[in-house]
Amino acid sequence: MSASVLVTGYGGFLGRALCRELVRCGYRVRGMARGVYPDMQSMGVECMQASATDDSACDEACRGMDAVIHTAALAGVWGPAKRFEEVNVGATNNLLRSCEKFKIGAFVFTSSPSVTFDGSSQCNIDETAPYPTRWLCHYPRTKAIAEQQVLAANHPNGLATCSLRPHLIWGVGDPHLIPRVIEKCRSGRLRRVGDGRNLIDTVHVDHAAIAHRLALERMLGRDQNAAGKAYFITDGTPIACWDWIETILKSAGLQPPQRGISFRSAYAIGGMLEAIYTTLRISTEPPMTRFVAAQLGVAHYFDISSAKERLGYEPLTDRAERVAELGNPGLALGL
Repeated sequence: MSASVLVTGYGGFLGRALCRELVRCGYRVRGMARGVYPDMQSMGVECMQASATDDSACDEACRGMDAVIHTAALAGVWGPAKRFEEVNVGATNNLLRSCEKFKIGAFVFTSSPSVTFDGSSQCNIDETAPYPTRWLCHYPRTKAIAEQQVLAANHPNGLATCSLRPHLIWGVGDPHLIPRVIEKCRSGRLRRVGDGRNLIDTVHVDHAAIAHRLALERMLGRDQNAAGKAYFITDGTPIACWDWIETILKSAGLQPPQRGISFRSAYAIGGMLEAIYTTLRISTEPPMTRFVAAQLGVAHYFDISSAKERLGYEPLTDRAERVAELGNPGLALGL
């Protein structure tokens, strides 16, 4: 009989792709999220409307499961520390306690490469890169705390855990990254930061989902060569940041703007705006922050050898075809 898997955040971009992948491979899937997603239910997912910040809801969701894949998180570069800690750290702890209570054997955590990012360039780094001593926003800080707790919970005779760090997830249906770039271009607010030649990594959502399924199988198989570790997950081929942004814009029929700003200026403006917004207690996100400036202006690409060797992950080989789907979503659906 196939294993039963709880997927938190199953209504999100990655969560949906992951559920499709798991159902396709014969797993029984239970989804937990704050929203309601009838289309996922019709696909065969057992849907539960609840938040992982509720410890009793975590018990209910985990009861009868063989494994947990925790993709739910509070993302973003702005907001109160308490809220990020509650969602990213507190919910993870709740799920780990429920796993222990119900003797669940496998736990896969969706982390982020930003847990190692302090604003400086990251060129082909692997998982030996340390956590930074300073943070540019609360999201990576709280994800790093949660990741460390997940990895510490790994035990050869108990729960097998690992953490995946997918970078800049993209694909048809992306509700965040691609629409945001397109909207900024259309509104005339998009600027190149730096010279645009800084290399970055991305990962297609379907490959990110496959990586999670592979990690799940290693944890269910109690593979201690794979358990207790973090893994960078990417398409395997870095691309110049502005080339990637131009690709996204052209897929939407837009011409990339020619105006730019130096990385140093963008970073300084971001710091100034953060100070102003904090002083005035403005809750909306500033138009520029230090974290965003650094993500756009410096290199961040990764060595995925460990994911290949320990999880059997194979990166994307048909990027051009997948990019074409952005301009014609029907291609992704076989229409």
